[in-house]
Amino acid sequence: MLIAIQASTPDSIWGLIKRELLALWHDPWQLALVSYIPILGILGLWWLFSAGHPQQLPVAIVDHDNSQMSRMLTRNLQANSVISTLHYQDVASAKAAMESSTVYAMVQLPHQLQHDLLTGHQPSIDIRYNSQYLLVGKLLSSQLQLSLAAGLKDKALLKQLAAGVPKVQAEVNLHLIETQISPLYNANTNYVVFLLPPVLLALVQILAMLVFANSLNRELNCSSLKLCFDAGIYRVIVAKLMVNTLLLLLHGALIFSLLYGVLGLPLAGDPLQLLIAQFVMLMAVWLIVLTIFFMLQESARVISFCTALFAPAFAFMGVTFPTQEMPLIAQWWRQIMPSSHYIETHIGVVSYGQDYLTLAQQLTSYWGFAVLIPLIGLLINRGLKGESSADSQANNMAKEH
Repeated sequence: MLIAIQASTPDSIWGLIKRELLALWHDPWQLALVSYIPILGILGLWWLFSAGHPQQLPVAIVDHDNSQMSRMLTRNLQANSVISTLHYQDVASAKAAMESSTVYAMVQLPHQLQHDLLTGHQPSIDIRYNSQYLLVGKLLSSQLQLSLAAGLKDKALLKQLAAGVPKVQAEVNLHLIETQISPLYNANTNYVVFLLPPVLLALVQILAMLVFANSLNRELNCSSLKLCFDAGIYRVIVAKLMVNTLLLLLHGALIFSLLYGVLGLPLAGDPLQLLIAQFVMLMAVWLIVLTIFFMLQESARVISFCTALFAPAFAFMGVTFPTQEMPLIAQWWRQIMPSSHYIETHIGVVSYGQDYLTLAQQLTSYWGFAVLIPLIGLLINRGLKGESSADSQANNMAKEH
């Protein structure tokens, strides 16, 4: 059926749009990519992060002291809703549990902990966490220190009072510097607010790549690239851009409606800015896919190359890892990732309510992708010359016969 569609390529732009929609309707995989697969992905990711707050993360406790003090510190850790304590007899078994992901952190309470504290010494409590789990490790590190510090401060206060230090002075000695942390965004450290939007963004970018690459590859699979050149390759590309951009923007609007409408996540700015930024991001994705397509012109290689390029999108957004610490090559790779440019706008709109002037300044970061436009033109002209040469050879062979 697809070959019949390709065999009568229309000349008008609206005819080309109708052709694209008809081909989409008769392609079950492509139709799934632009219909129910994104919805299932959105719902699946929302369910994955729906708990919102991490609770009862397993932590290994190695108590070498077995004193009243060490038991009190263990109870403090157990009282923290983020921590679930598991007791181990030695450090080796606790480290093995960390390596197998049975626990995410380890607390080692040293021998003679209580004795050293009472005699004025400074014992060391060993805290280790698995940094491979970036968010879990960071959360446990802070919560472990807070829970242990609370127990140690109470003991230190009693010690100073026993030494005859007035209570007011003792409290001053323990709190020489008071700190107050007031989160301006995501005050409850909700995983849905923090992780779900960038994960969905990475999903949308990969989905956009697959949809557009499949649309272009369809011409190769049906041996119809020559018909596209004959009908006007630029008009064929424009028709594909119009259809696929509209479909992906609809999915973007659906995601924003789910996050900030149904789920009620905090939104400080105008959501229209998000759609504008997403439109520009899609244009950058289309340019990259067009360049790769006309360079390779082989469906499997096009999909493989694009997938390898866009797969690490989430890591390059700088949400869970500071991009300034990445190697230079990784930072260059990040610059050619459209989602890395979009995320700046998303955070600015959602967290800080930025204005349209800031949005305009952020959109200028996409200027580098415009360099691909003349490159695509050169690749298309090369294809046109190749088609013309093939036609000439075919005509000459026909005359000889």
